[in-house]
Amino acid sequence: MLKYRLLTAIVLIPIVIAALFLLSPANFGFVVIAVSALGAWEWAQFAGWHSQTKRVGLAIVFAAVLLAIQFSLPDINVLINEPLILYGLWAGLIWWVIAILLVVTYPASASWGKSVVIRLLFGALTIIPFYCGMMVLRTIGYQSDTFFGAWWLLYVMLLVWGADSGAYAFGRTMGRNKLAPKVSPGKTWEGLIGGLITAGIISWLFSTFAPIPVMPDYLLVTSIIVVVVSVFGDLTESMFKRQSGIKDSSHLIPGHGGILDRIDSLTAAIPVFAGLNLLVFNGFGL
Repeated sequence: MLKYRLLTAIVLIPIVIAALFLLSPANFGFVVIAVSALGAWEWAQFAGWHSQTKRVGLAIVFAAVLLAIQFSLPDINVLINEPLILYGLWAGLIWWVIAILLVVTYPASASWGKSVVIRLLFGALTIIPFYCGMMVLRTIGYQSDTFFGAWWLLYVMLLVWGADSGAYAFGRTMGRNKLAPKVSPGKTWEGLIGGLITAGIISWLFSTFAPIPVMPDYLLVTSIIVVVVSVFGDLTESMFKRQSGIKDSSHLIPGHGGILDRIDSLTAAIPVFAGLNLLVFNGFGL
């Protein structure tokens, strides 16, 4: 299993970096839509839809909605003030507050599991703000520096992946106190602390060496918030899988499970990072 995980990571990481820095915003958007559609295909199981017809149908619906959003944008290179995108970020910020409350109070909060409509709504609130966050971050400052937003997106990804690795290492070696035993018994408070320490190191390294202007103190604070939320992104998917009796969202990625298993933390981190910087603070100084 570890061999497959390493080989898959070696293949996927260069592809992700190439997509960030080499694709135009429009083409990058098409890639994000494809990933989101696959995520919707997997999410259908959380709603109790296990037939391929319904799962593919849901993927097509999500792809059509996201394509409609993208083609309706007057200038895909400038999204910082685009109402559709900003509404999506607000929806994401609100949703992740609700999701955290659902995880903290699970299984008492699991009454949502009785409604297919609510479970599909949760999917929309996870996937659509993720698309909005990816697109607005990619296009930040695009007119003056085409790579400015790509660096920020890469930072969030490295932050989440690094914090996850730090949490895993600390959890395996020192983990004693369960973080959310009714949702994911493997996560510990020690792991969370290790992830936050790792996030602090990554934030400092980025502030020091990134080829774009960064406010170090502000970045550290927002990074800590984003990492905590990303942990709940992972826990939220675990909650949905537990409620649905599913171990992996799919087997699309060898050694890693499904698309949602790989991007669950990012579906929370991306819109929250974008929302904090664009709607709550002025973190990019633009």
